[in-house]
Amino acid sequence: MANPPQVETVTSGADKAKLAAAVLLLIGALVAYYGLSKQGALVQWASLIVLLAAGVAAFFTSEHGKALIAYGRDSVREVKKVVWPTRKEAGQMTLYVFIFVVVMALFLWTTDKTLEWVLYDLILGWKR
Repeated sequence: MANPPQVETVTSGADKAKLAAAVLLLIGALVAYYGLSKQGALVQWASLIVLLAAGVAAFFTSEHGKALIAYGRDSVREVKKVVWPTRKEAGQMTLYVFIFVVVMALFLWTTDKTLEWVLYDLILGWKR
């Protein structure tokens, strides 16, 4: 069995600083929101939104953020390749699933009642 390739992630000091700044900005947004409660709702929400936006921007300038954006783009590209079923095919598959569920429910109910009859009536003799 072959060994899977090792994935190495290299992060620079600047990238770590960007991630730390993003975390600090997010924490600062929460602190500012609760710390500015006496200043009014407008100031509270403005500080929260501005600091959150700055934190998200700092994250997306880091390598991890760029990788997340690339992953999102690749996901959208893959979803565009999917061949979706037609309305008729979707309806048929839904009908097949519904019929299967009904058949399984009947099978399980029949099995349950048969075991109940065998155990309680024949073996234990507990007539109802």
